[in-house]
Amino acid sequence: MSVHSSSDVPHTDHPSVELDAAARLHATGTGRPLIYVPGLDGTGLLFYRQTRLLRNRFRVLTFRLRDEATDMDTLVADLLHHLDVAVPSGEPVVMVGESFGGALAMSFASRHPKRVSELVILNSFTRITPRAKLHAALAAMHLVPWHTMQWVRSLTAWRLHSAHTHQDEIRNFLLLTRGTTKVGYRNRLRILTRYDIRPALQRLTMPTLFLAADEDHLLPSVREARLMAASAPAATLRILEGHGHGCFLAPDLDLDQLLHEWASLRSGRVEPTPAHPA
Repeated sequence: MSVHSSSDVPHTDHPSVELDAAARLHATGTGRPLIYVPGLDGTGLLFYRQTRLLRNRFRVLTFRLRDEATDMDTLVADLLHHLDVAVPSGEPVVMVGESFGGALAMSFASRHPKRVSELVILNSFTRITPRAKLHAALAAMHLVPWHTMQWVRSLTAWRLHSAHTHQDEIRNFLLLTRGTTKVGYRNRLRILTRYDIRPALQRLTMPTLFLAADEDHLLPSVREARLMAASAPAATLRILEGHGHGCFLAPDLDLDQLLHEWASLRSGRVEPTPAHPA
């Protein structure tokens, strides 16, 4: 399988509709609106595998983070604008945030709780400590030529992905992250030097699912998820056993199934797992 330049793997049943070319805001599928908030690489393209699984029950929205944004307030305002464009009725959305995107999603949900029906946070954090790690990464960016980033990503893929993620998915990851810019990466790292969601966790009053991979080599995701789940009023914690940081590309992680099981748990019902077309 190979993925090229769309926000989702090409398909015919649910064509992708471009809503905002500048933000690469796309919509595909039918049903309740669900928006994916991307991680540090800033691209919604990496959600392609989960989009295929979700699009029969959800209208899946993906977008690209603005590289020029230098603070979380700007990214929150951008996300609100995308929702105004994609869901003009104001219907609350299922919001899925991954890593840095989880930080943005929680920041948004704490400020605009009526726009979020359910919140799903994958491998994210309350803050990055020690801050010196971020400043060291920023300093390294001045020393290492940006064009070598793909080579670095390739060498360190074992730290990012689940151990059993297929090599073709890792190749797709490398292909789809070529558009990540030095400006965007640097600005998002700088945003994290000022980020601390702990005071706002009590304002996450919507049902919130914290997903944490137990083999995450980049972040202490399980520890962080437990901290966040203990403070968010309507939180559920689920540990993803055998998975690494970027596990949305893993062959055995089905977000649609996880959402279905979570809904059943909250309602007290046991329902059959949704079937996906071949």
